[in-house]
Amino acid sequence: MSGATGGQPDDDPFVRHRGLLLTVAYEMLGSAADAEDVLQDAWLRWSEVDRAGVRDPRAYLVRTVTHQALNRLRTASRRRETYVGPWLPEPLLTAPDVADDVVLAESVSTAMLLVLETLAPTERAVFVLREVFGLGYDEIAAAVEKSEAAVRQVAHRARSHVAARRPRSRVDAREAAEIVERFRVAAGTGDLQQLLDLLAPDVVLVSDGGGRVQAALRPIVGVEKVLRFLAAVTPEGLELRPVWSNGAPALAFVVDGEVTGVGTMLVEDGVVTALYVVRNPDKLRGLDRRDVIRGGAALRRTV
Repeated sequence: MSGATGGQPDDDPFVRHRGLLLTVAYEMLGSAADAEDVLQDAWLRWSEVDRAGVRDPRAYLVRTVTHQALNRLRTASRRRETYVGPWLPEPLLTAPDVADDVVLAESVSTAMLLVLETLAPTERAVFVLREVFGLGYDEIAAAVEKSEAAVRQVAHRARSHVAARRPRSRVDAREAAEIVERFRVAAGTGDLQQLLDLLAPDVVLVSDGGGRVQAALRPIVGVEKVLRFLAAVTPEGLELRPVWSNGAPALAFVVDGEVTGVGTMLVEDGVVTALYVVRNPDKLRGLDRRDVIRGGAALRRTV
């Protein structure tokens, strides 16, 4: 987000907690562009507030970002009802050290963001603030404008909902990176047997074109159907470049030097059980300019 903190000293609370604020907004919205807009709004509010009257700047900023994100989330939920084809979270570039914090890495993963999409807006906010960043119930209550007792109930309900839907297991970053690299090489060389070995028999492919570019309008299930679809839509000259996106190793699809898609994978028990491919150009515009979320340890020191 360019310009939101330009010229501000490093000890300004907004600058100091910016990584936390960006992550909270992104996890609530699933959109890096919307998260940046929320931070822009929060910065404008922060620049106008009487700092002397703010006893806890971090709590104030988290509360402001949460309010703004909740407002956007309710609007976004209505827009997504008319979205063409499957909706996937907007890819967010992350530094490799995000994987060192298992909780943070899982929380920004595509699979988990899709689970969070099934929560009501307030449930999502409470879950993110409590389970990912460990904020106290009193702080969360102030952020979502509910009583502490109500927040505890919401948190319990959200935890149960997520536990029933989250991925069965999560491999470590090294194993995931190895599998993604093997997939990249196999796809690039047309090694069908290697691809069959890497993909689960019931693998699911979800592609998000937003009605703008070619993509499957429904999830594709089964390794043979997935491979046929990928073979049919792969353009000439496609290059698969390794990147880190949403807390995990991923692949950028590059044609003539332009990124035309980003793919992340859900790896369970040593095989790929889900492929998530974002091709909607609107969700790819800011990949080069957006902030990169860095390690969870640094974020958690701000909490």
